[in-house]
Amino acid sequence: MNANRHETSGPTRTQQITLRGPAELADALPFMLGFHPTDSVVLVALHGERGRFGGRVRLGIPSSPREWASTADHLAECLVEGGARVGARPDGIVVFLCQDPVPGETGRRVMERLRPFAQRLRTACGALDIPVYEALCISDGLYFSYCCPDARCCPPDGTPLALSGTTVMAATAAYAGVQLRGTLRDMEARLKPAGGPGEEEQRAALDAAAASIVPRVLEGSEDRGRVEVREETLRLAREILRRFTRPKSPKSPKPPTGTAHPAGVTTPGKAGADTTAGDAADDALITSGEAAALILGLQDRVTRDRAAEWMEGWEGTAALRLWRVLARRCVTPYQEHAAAPLTLVGWTAWSTGDEPTARVALGLALDADPEYVFAQLLHQACNEGLDPESLRSCLRSERDSRAAPQQTAPASSRRVRMRTSHRQGTRPALGRAGRQTGTRDRRAAAGVRPGGPAADRPGSGSPRQGGQRGSRSGR
Repeated sequence: MNANRHETSGPTRTQQITLRGPAELADALPFMLGFHPTDSVVLVALHGERGRFGGRVRLGIPSSPREWASTADHLAECLVEGGARVGARPDGIVVFLCQDPVPGETGRRVMERLRPFAQRLRTACGALDIPVYEALCISDGLYFSYCCPDARCCPPDGTPLALSGTTVMAATAAYAGVQLRGTLRDMEARLKPAGGPGEEEQRAALDAAAASIVPRVLEGSEDRGRVEVREETLRLAREILRRFTRPKSPKSPKPPTGTAHPAGVTTPGKAGADTTAGDAADDALITSGEAAALILGLQDRVTRDRAAEWMEGWEGTAALRLWRVLARRCVTPYQEHAAAPLTLVGWTAWSTGDEPTARVALGLALDADPEYVFAQLLHQACNEGLDPESLRSCLRSERDSRAAPQQTAPASSRRVRMRTSHRQGTRPALGRAGRQTGTRDRRAAAGVRPGGPAADRPGSGSPRQGGQRGSRSGR
């Protein structure tokens, strides 16, 4: 994440516990965010006499000290104004600066280098009449306090962080079912190209797909080419979704030769340990050509919106894996094309209750294309703590409105044939018309419609691969 994107969240509603001192504050930070915030500045609002945790705002630490003053003002304003909008203006703030040392640097050196930034954050909050109760630097497995002058509890050389899983916060989080997703760096790595020889193969596939798609979309008469590409893209995407629900077979597509995979998330438990293998297996299910076809096809706004309807149940689980793969395949010079699959990652994760992943993915989408409207709206909605069900309802309505004509057409055809069955001269013609309207059209749409009866279970319907790819249009 760069300094142009920030993440906020509203007050928590989890089980209440009491934290005492800087050590427990430092240990609690990853559990408040859902991941370890590497290279980040985090501000946490406190409310009431007991200092109840409220909203949070996180941003990547600007690399240039010249940006620290404006960044501090911006973060303080975001946290205070965000709390005021929901009627919970903070009574205090806790500041965290998290950054790993570069080679040859110590944790204490990082703390001293960031001290002016910490001081600027304190004065920015003070200018809004909100005191900073604590400011911590977390680096190299140590924490340092910018506020505590007592060397007995906060020595200048830092204090080691508690071992993972041994604190009251970790025990409470485990009891509540809260799972850490590793570090921010790990989460972002799962959504970025990993480099390696496989990039050249994917780049060539994207070039070929673009050369095939753009003429069809731009030169087609009356949007015919665009509609054809849209249907082919959705048909191919649905077929690949079903691959994720079946065990890998010898006929499964192989990944590009030499493709490197990002480092896995190192989270407690079995789920985190399986991340690397799971991403590699997902990459192996999609060829370079198929990935290029979907990446180019999803640049069309309508195609992307229909793909967003895969947001629940087995479809949501499979779609999240597919969008991750496509985001990793957006190699140079196609980085901007990653905005579409990254936004779909963010939406699907948010829809299925994984807010930390949603925030990271939407932030990366806006890094790829700051003007991507769908990502902007989702990012704001997620940050303001809105319920994704309102958007899910809209998408279900769109899906059902497309399904209704397909379901009523066969019944209408049968009624016409029954009323005219005694007229021998017209029966054959009406019968053919009914079959063409009720059967051919329904068959053409069966493998494309993202929802409805055909989406109730994996493997339903008879999907067919699309031949060509999509093009970039709209947001």
